[in-house]
Amino acid sequence: MKTVLKVGRKGIVVLPKAFREKVCIEEGGKVVLEIVGNSLVLKPLKPLVVDIDPEVLRKVILEEKREWEERIDRVAREVSS
Repeated sequence: MKTVLKVGRKGIVVLPKAFREKVCIEEGGKVVLEIVGNSLVLKPLKPLVVDIDPEVLRKVILEEKREWEERIDRVAREVSS
């Protein structure tokens, strides 16, 4: 797909409905605009969805908690010395 767009006041560009629908950009949605070479590239900003086993997540959280508790204990010992 290709089209020519007019840049309005304050740099406003209206994306045609067919283009928005093709890449799933909805009203109020966010997009990423970047310069690649001499071109502008506009992409929909999609949240990153990660499928993770709840048990793995629980173990990671517990490990992080243990590490932070060790750091806090170490700092407390240093401060009280």
